[in-house]
Amino acid sequence: MTDGQRRARLGVRHALTPSARAGDPAGAARAVVALHSTDPSSVHVAAWARTRDEQADAASVERALYEDRALVRLLAMRRTVFVAPVETAAVLQAACSREVAARERRKLEGFVAASELAPDGAAAGWLAGAEEAALASLAARGEATAAQLAADDPRLAEQVRIGGASPHARGQSVAARLLLLLAAEGKAVRGRPRGSWTSHQYRWSPLSAWLPDGLAPWETEAARAELARLWLRAYGPGTAEDLRWWTGWTKTQTTRALKEVAPAEVELDDGTTGLVLADDLDPVPDPEPRAALLPALDPTPMGWHSRAWYLGPHRDRLYDRAGNIGPSVWWCGRIVGGWAQDRDGALVCRYLEDVGADARTAVDAEAERLAPRLGAVRLTARTRGRTWLEEELAADSG
Repeated sequence: MTDGQRRARLGVRHALTPSARAGDPAGAARAVVALHSTDPSSVHVAAWARTRDEQADAASVERALYEDRALVRLLAMRRTVFVAPVETAAVLQAACSREVAARERRKLEGFVAASELAPDGAAAGWLAGAEEAALASLAARGEATAAQLAADDPRLAEQVRIGGASPHARGQSVAARLLLLLAAEGKAVRGRPRGSWTSHQYRWSPLSAWLPDGLAPWETEAARAELARLWLRAYGPGTAEDLRWWTGWTKTQTTRALKEVAPAEVELDDGTTGLVLADDLDPVPDPEPRAALLPALDPTPMGWHSRAWYLGPHRDRLYDRAGNIGPSVWWCGRIVGGWAQDRDGALVCRYLEDVGADARTAVDAEAERLAPRLGAVRLTARTRGRTWLEEELAADSG
């Protein structure tokens, strides 16, 4: 299966081709399994890039998240926050969040003990009491911030030290840390943020109040197999290593999930063995020429571990040192540049190769499509480092 075929699939299945765009934000998230939400603004921009114009605005995304609740935020793959359709969130919670939660509980018990909040050997019991208080406060309030929970019970206001003896160690309230754990365990959920749609300050609710029917129950192994199927349908062909990296699973867990799915093997242009669902071997026709402006941490460029077939030689100028991508410019299934806002808020694109007049015209049209949706909002790299290209664009505009 050639790189050209992979790029054709990407354009259609990730809803980045105009004729394949989704009808609503939930459809946009479903196209890529889930949208990255470490940076809240990325959710909106990623959804707009994949949604037909009549649904591509902030109000539509907020309605899907907070009114219709067709989308839900959760801690999932690689201990990263995602926004997923409710039915997919149930799979993610069992396939990824459950194990993350077990690690987070052990970690928080260790922080409680190291911070001397409980006698030796009693950290688990102390934490269970604090958890009961937090859930009771959430239920009574309906929704609350970490600061509000901390005001309701002195245990929740206590500080745990994150980072041990490291000079970079910091204090964090038990309430704030406990909310992360309760969310990973499927007991609490991030609701509407305080402030605008770019805010990182969430209100929290009991999951049972936010979604009265809860999340569908899944056994862990069955959920992992289902998540492997979802990833292969959206991202295939990919390698076992791509899937292992994307999910954050161990090699053994990845092998077991793939054994259950029984994918077909195909030869990729770089000589490696790719995997696709057994019923997904027919070629996808090359879609119309297409441009896209994707936000930082977009799920498409973060969807594979091996990226040469769509990234080319541009990695060092587009990804930060931790491997997080900045805003990217796409043409026909390849990254050809990056974009940022200048000090006046105007979108500025920088090409990393000669793309030709047709591509530039199409990219300009996408910039004109995105600009009014951003309005006066200024996107900042708060959850990652600025890329080399972002630094260049900032210097040029400042």
